[in-house]
Amino acid sequence: MFIPTTAEEVRERGWDALDVIIVSGDTYIDSSYNGAAVIGHWLIDNGFRTGIICQPNVSDGSDITRLGVPRLFWSVTAGCVDSMVANYTPTGKFRKDDDFTPGGVNDRRPDRACIVYSNLIRRFAKGRPIVLGGIEASLRRTVHYDAWSDSLRRSIVFDAKADAVTYGMAELSNLQLAQCMRDGKDWHSVKGICYIGKEVPDGYSEMPSYEECVADKGMFSKAFRMFYENCDPTTASGLVQRHGDRYLVQNPPQRNLTPAELDRVHLLDYEDAVHPFYAEEGAVKAMDTIKNSITTHRGCYGECSFCAIAVHQGRTVVSRSADSIVEEAERIASRPGFNGIIYDVGGPTANMYGIECRKKMEKGACRDRKCLYPRPCPSLRIDHSAQIALLDRIKAIPGVRKVFVTSGIRHDMVVFDEDHGQEYVDCIVKDHVSGQLKIAPEHISDEVLALMGKPGPNVLLDFKDMFDGSNRRHGKQQFLTYYFMAAHPGCGNRAMEELREFVHTELRTNPEQVQIFTPTPSTVSSLMYYTRRDYADRRNVWSEHIPKLKQVQKDIVVKGTPVRRGSAASRSAKR
Repeated sequence: MFIPTTAEEVRERGWDALDVIIVSGDTYIDSSYNGAAVIGHWLIDNGFRTGIICQPNVSDGSDITRLGVPRLFWSVTAGCVDSMVANYTPTGKFRKDDDFTPGGVNDRRPDRACIVYSNLIRRFAKGRPIVLGGIEASLRRTVHYDAWSDSLRRSIVFDAKADAVTYGMAELSNLQLAQCMRDGKDWHSVKGICYIGKEVPDGYSEMPSYEECVADKGMFSKAFRMFYENCDPTTASGLVQRHGDRYLVQNPPQRNLTPAELDRVHLLDYEDAVHPFYAEEGAVKAMDTIKNSITTHRGCYGECSFCAIAVHQGRTVVSRSADSIVEEAERIASRPGFNGIIYDVGGPTANMYGIECRKKMEKGACRDRKCLYPRPCPSLRIDHSAQIALLDRIKAIPGVRKVFVTSGIRHDMVVFDEDHGQEYVDCIVKDHVSGQLKIAPEHISDEVLALMGKPGPNVLLDFKDMFDGSNRRHGKQQFLTYYFMAAHPGCGNRAMEELREFVHTELRTNPEQVQIFTPTPSTVSSLMYYTRRDYADRRNVWSEHIPKLKQVQKDIVVKGTPVRRGSAASRSAKR
C-alpha cells in the first residue's frame, strides 16, 4: 500500500492526523530502492502514521501544507542523490534531465534542497521539529568541502536551521526519535543523529572548529580524519565541532541492522510503482532502472576514495537471507504482466553478497588497513559460492526466464577467489549477463590508482582473461564494459594518455564510459582535491581545477584528442 500523499489517502487509512511527514526531492517511487519510501514504510510498520510530500512547489505553501502539520516531526531529504550532484555536471553545467522527476525535465529539485525545504516548512507549516536525512544531509553533517561554491561550508544542520540530522541508513535512528518524541522523552542521546548543542557531552572528542578549518587546510584534514575514522558503529566515539559559540554534536553511529531486520525492510508493503498522484504527470525514468530488481545486501568495504557508500551505508556488508531474497523474487514473478526477467540481483557491489570479515563483525572495521587495497586482506575470506547458489535458486523460480547481474562487481575479488572465482565467472557468463558486464577499473596509472584505492591493471587483465575464456567455453559473445575516470586528484593528461594507450592495445576497445571526477562532500578524494594533499596530509597531490581542462582529460580517451604542446593542457600533462 502506498504511503499517503494526499489528505484523502490519510482519511482512507482511518487516520485523523499524521505523526511524521516526509518531504523528498525525488518523486514518490514506492520501492525499497527509495530511501524516503523505506523510512515511511518502516515507521508505519512500527505504528507511526506517516505521510509523504514529494518535490513540493517552493514558491508557495500549497504543497507543503496539504497534509497538515505532523504531531512529531518533519523528515526532510533531498532525495537519492545530493541535489547539487543531481542538478550540475562535473564541469558545472546545469543538467536538463532528471530521472527522478515525472516527465524527466529537471525543473522541480532546488539547489541545496534540504535547506530550501526546511525554510519552506518554517515559512508555511512551522511548529514541529525538522529532522534532515538522506545522503545530502548525511554527507554534509560536519564541516565539508563544497565544490559548487569552492569553499568549506558549515554543517547542514546549521545552514538549514534544522533540529537534527539522522545520518547513514537511519531506520533505527528515525524509529527511536519517533518513539522518544511520542513518549515525551529526551531524544538527544539517540545514536546516529547530529544536533546543535551549547556544550561538549562527556566522553566526546572535539574536532577542529569550522573557523579553524576555514583558516587552515591542515586543520580541515585533521577534522576530516576524525570524521572518517569514527563512522564504524563498533569503534566510533561521539564527536563535536564548534561553529561560532555553539557545537555540532554528532552522536556515535547507529548499529547496523541485523540480517533479519534487513529482510524485514525489503519485504515491507511496497507497491514497486510510482504513486498515481505523480505518475499522471509523466514517466519516471528511474523506475526503469529499478523495475524487477532485487537488493541483496547493503554496505561496501571497497572504500574507493571517491565514493561515499562506505561513509553513508557503512564498511560492513550486511546480507539478506537467501530465503528472503527468493521470496521477493517470487513476489516479482507473480505480478500481472511480469516479463520473466529479473534485471538485477545485487547491491552497491553485487559480488560482496554473503562475504564479510568475522573479525570486523566482532571488533569493527580496522583503522590501519583496508579490506581490499592493495590486495584483499587475509581475514576477508572471499567465497562467491553463496551468490552462485542464490542465483541458481532465483533462476529456478517458475515464470523467471532470465536473471541478470547489472549492478557491477569487484573484479579483483573474483580474481583472488581461488576456490570459486572461475566458477562465479562461468555462472554469470552462462546465465546472468545481458550481453555486457559492467566493471569499474577507473584507471590504469599506478599513481592514480593508489590515490583512488583501486587495484592495478594486472588484476584487470587477469579478470578479462577469465571472462573471455569463459565466453569461449560457453559459446558466448559477451563483452566487458569499463568505467574510467578523468581528472581525479593526482591525474593529469599524461596519465590519461597512458590510459588511452592501454585501452586500445590491451583491452582493444574504444571506451565511452569515462566520467569526470566530481568532488562530492565527505569523500577522501574531495579532501585531496580541496587541500591538494593526501589523506594523511603528508605529501602534495596535484588536481585539475579548471572545468575546461577536466573535459580535455576525458576527451583524450573518449575522442582521442591529442594534447597541443605548449598549451595549458600540455603543461598539465607533465603532472
